[in-house]
Amino acid sequence: MSRRQYSAPAQVSSGPPDDTGCTILHVDMDAFYASVSLLDHPDLVGTPVIVGGSGTRGVVLSATYEARASGVTSAMPMSRALRLCPTATVLPPEHERYAEVSRAVQATFASITPLVEPLSLDEAFLDVSGARRLLGSPIEIGELIRARIVDEQGVTCSVGVAPSKFVAKLASGLAKPDGLLVVPSADVVPFLHQLPVGALWGVGDRTEEALRRLGLRTVADIAHTPVATLRRALGEAAGGHLHDLSWGRDPRRVEPVREEKSVGADETFPYDVDDPDYIRRELLRLSDKVASRMRAAGLSGRTVTLKVRFADFTTITRSRTLKDPTDVSREIFGSALALYDALGLQRARIRLVGVRLSSVVETASAPVQGLLDEPDHGWRDADRAVDRAAARFGRGSVTPATLLTSEDAHFPRHSHTT
Repeated sequence: MSRRQYSAPAQVSSGPPDDTGCTILHVDMDAFYASVSLLDHPDLVGTPVIVGGSGTRGVVLSATYEARASGVTSAMPMSRALRLCPTATVLPPEHERYAEVSRAVQATFASITPLVEPLSLDEAFLDVSGARRLLGSPIEIGELIRARIVDEQGVTCSVGVAPSKFVAKLASGLAKPDGLLVVPSADVVPFLHQLPVGALWGVGDRTEEALRRLGLRTVADIAHTPVATLRRALGEAAGGHLHDLSWGRDPRRVEPVREEKSVGADETFPYDVDDPDYIRRELLRLSDKVASRMRAAGLSGRTVTLKVRFADFTTITRSRTLKDPTDVSREIFGSALALYDALGLQRARIRLVGVRLSSVVETASAPVQGLLDEPDHGWRDADRAVDRAAARFGRGSVTPATLLTSEDAHFPRHSHTT
């Protein structure tokens, strides 16, 4: 789902919301990094504050809602942010502090239900179906979580309560900041149909543009378009997926992370890079490396995470969870590239990029979902052919043509794979 913000749609039913069957919660911390930084600066609460690197090459990591009201966003150059909000106070990042508060928040989730699926330091899905007898209705549990986090950690969160993960995540975004929004089972379809197409999970700028070319501007437009038309325009997988979401169909369960497994690769440049095309090629190289390691281990993953470290050492991460696990280079790269493009960095100076695949399962147990426009013998088969060539002739014997550039001869790499 796009990180763009939308206003909450009009209430679709009168009276108190019915949370029967709404056992999925999405909890999202409000301006998490900025809020945690303010714990040590209580005098700045209620004022515009920006967290990030100072100086002309600094980058915004997070900002309070007072600063966001002036147009400040994460990943924005600090110089531009201060032009938009000249009265803002700039605080340096405190990554160890963020991790400490995140662990405490996750412990709160675990005390509510064992069915917790963390997505990042500051958000998670919870299935509270087993906690209702002890703790009350889903709404009551959501309010309990909000009260405990603000009481114990001093920061606020927003909670979406719904019958599915997709709708719960959407609801939490619409509840921000410091709110709770319930989407009753009976209201899911009318709730969704009021929204613009960009609200759907997986609709980035390119897909939104393709939908608009078809004259589709709202989720209702997608829902009432024949699925065959969507598949022809967007591909077999994406067309069917968006049609399902437009009718509120999302069967995915909350998947607790019992053992944290992931495969990632970072690239630290010997000097700062501000060429977006070069960064995109590096993301392709890293995605291919991650996918190869996943296949070698017999694993697939659902969550693609992009890591970007700027010239001032400010580091941000962005994640996207796929509908199905994958070990396909092209699909990992597609998600990493979409996350990078969504940052809108333009000529920002970058020191490091990384790609990581998590939410790992055994490939043998993972459902195989065809990729967009994939022929009978598609990208999955091509990847395995490359693996066989690498085993016989050595790594790098077959490589994407995009990576064969003259720059490779004079730009030494400092890679790190985990």
